[in-house]
Amino acid sequence: MYERVAQVLWECGVTQIFGVAGSGNYHVTRSLIERGAGYISARHEGGSMSMADAFSRMADSVPVVSVHQGGGVTNVITGMTEAAKSGTPVVVLAGEAPLRDQLSNFRIHQDRLVEAVGAKSVRIFADTATADVRRAVSTAMTLRVPVLLNFPVDVQVMDSPETDPIVGLDPSAPPLPGKAGVEAIANLLLDARAPLILGGRGARHARQELLTLAERAGALTATSAVARGLFHGDPYNLDVMGDLATPLNAELVLDSDVIVAFGCSLGRWTTSNGSLLPEKATLVQVDSDPMHLEVQRPVHLAVVGDSAEIAKAVAEHIPEMEELSGKRRTGTNRKRIAQEGRWQDVPFRNESTQDRIDPRAATIVLDRMLDADRNVAVDSGNFLGYPSMFLTIPDARSLCFSQAFQCVGLGLASAIGHAVARPDRLTVAACGDGGLLMGASELETVVRLGLPMVVLVYNDSAYGAEVHHFGRTPEDEGFVTFPDVDMAAIARGHGFTGITVRAESDLAQVDAWLTGARETPLLVDLKVTDRKPSWWLADAFKAET
Repeated sequence: MYERVAQVLWECGVTQIFGVAGSGNYHVTRSLIERGAGYISARHEGGSMSMADAFSRMADSVPVVSVHQGGGVTNVITGMTEAAKSGTPVVVLAGEAPLRDQLSNFRIHQDRLVEAVGAKSVRIFADTATADVRRAVSTAMTLRVPVLLNFPVDVQVMDSPETDPIVGLDPSAPPLPGKAGVEAIANLLLDARAPLILGGRGARHARQELLTLAERAGALTATSAVARGLFHGDPYNLDVMGDLATPLNAELVLDSDVIVAFGCSLGRWTTSNGSLLPEKATLVQVDSDPMHLEVQRPVHLAVVGDSAEIAKAVAEHIPEMEELSGKRRTGTNRKRIAQEGRWQDVPFRNESTQDRIDPRAATIVLDRMLDADRNVAVDSGNFLGYPSMFLTIPDARSLCFSQAFQCVGLGLASAIGHAVARPDRLTVAACGDGGLLMGASELETVVRLGLPMVVLVYNDSAYGAEVHHFGRTPEDEGFVTFPDVDMAAIARGHGFTGITVRAESDLAQVDAWLTGARETPLLVDLKVTDRKPSWWLADAFKAET
């Protein structure tokens, strides 16, 4: 039976597996590898899930996570929750204790467990294995969720009774734009004083269509955090809208009177809990899935359709007139955005000390050093805004922003998945010290795979968000503050080149690695200042009061 299941997955387009081998998933995984699927062995099932999540986001291909029954499934739950909240399609192929053996040590209700965190569950039965596997892959693709594919170990060794030939899945065509919705959007943009085109992850394929529409409508452009880079190079791009926006970008967003969001959920990150939505602005949401419309907040107009098709159709309703293109695409706005639109250009007081470096100063220098073509994967924590916003992101598949669950510890594994999806680029993993120690088992995976990766550790020897939220006392040592850990030494023990940075002059070691042979991955232990919370966290604290 495992041979048939492997063949169905292969015919459905599964070409990449992440996982940890066990007796409950060994044979089916081996069968997929023999058919040509790539396999990345993680050191922890949780790491394999985060790798697959990042791979799916960046490669637009549904991967398989292969794990043992019981503990293999419980270990993927945190990463699965992030994938479920982010709308990432992944198939988790898991062994399952025989249905007849209710006393098995591995017996848990795997289906109920994953459904509790927003994923779906399908079980393989001997008589319907082909349909079961196809349903799991189809569900992942159409609903954009992780799906647990339970494969009972007794069913795995049965002979398959099915004899029909196996056929793959055809991706569904995007829905055609509705005429009424297209005309309504066009009329709103024609009448707008200060329009804004907002692109989310669901519109990453529509860059040119959205830019054409923005030019026709005289609109500025912006993105959600997960789609940062979508409009890179557009001189009227406000970059990221929401919690991570610069003061200028927030000002111009709040001045908008019509905001058309394509493939964007308009969630808390993008709207700063609603505070960055102009009260009198008309809000339009376009999404190919009607179930994604108005989930986060009500809008004035919701339109079902593919972002590229809708944007193209709307642009065709707007004549190319000089007075339209001058609405917000003016010389004044272009100059202001060029001078103040990036966080690198916002003045700040450098708070570096004798033994700790300001994370803003460090990241600005690193941005100039690192390859222009780069992947950036960011863990969660107080530090996350610095690599997410102070590092230049060249396109919409260059930033893996896994913050839907805001769980610390997923960043390093996400970076591995990102590197596998886009192997032609230097991958930069950005983690806090707490998150890196949580996911440190995958340092060996980076070395074993020979990934030319740079791991930046923003090391404040603390759980920074908690320190800045609740204050620091001597009693916090070992609770939310910790002794300084030599991350560079830990990395060297795994086979990295490890360096410690306490001042800007120490960053010359990074430049030496970048201009050298890059024979090993590099970990940079940034001993960062910790006097104040990062700006986005400070804003979040204000929102809670």
